[in-house]
Amino acid sequence: MKRILGLDIGRVRIGVAISDPLGTFAQGIDVLEAGKDWMEQVRGLVQERNIGMIVVGVPVRTDGSKGPEAAWVEAVMEKLRKKEGYGGVEIVAWDERFSTAEAERTLIKGDLSRRRRKGVIDKVAATLILQSYLDNRRISS
Repeated sequence: MKRILGLDIGRVRIGVAISDPLGTFAQGIDVLEAGKDWMEQVRGLVQERNIGMIVVGVPVRTDGSKGPEAAWVEAVMEKLRKKEGYGGVEIVAWDERFSTAEAERTLIKGDLSRRRRKGVIDKVAATLILQSYLDNRRISS
């Protein structure tokens, strides 16, 4: 079965998570630097890990509206869709409301220092986004 990749796209870092082959559990796997050619790194993951879908967290406001940051993420998603080498992988948007705040709370509970949290928070946020998508898909089916 094809796996699902989850992305928490930011202007500095991109958190990356992947599902198990059955699409039940999400696991954080990397944090990519936004300044580098991270789309090529994602393309490599798509090809290496048998990815069939990419779920991208979109920062929706608490009232459900989309602000400039959501528009920016959606523009990045469109660039991903047009990038060569993704082999027809479906790229879907997923409401990431509060994912970073939840990731921060989780890491604080785990007693990680502020410095160590900075290095993994995006990966944890990507994991939460993907797990939310997987849970919703399982409930809906």
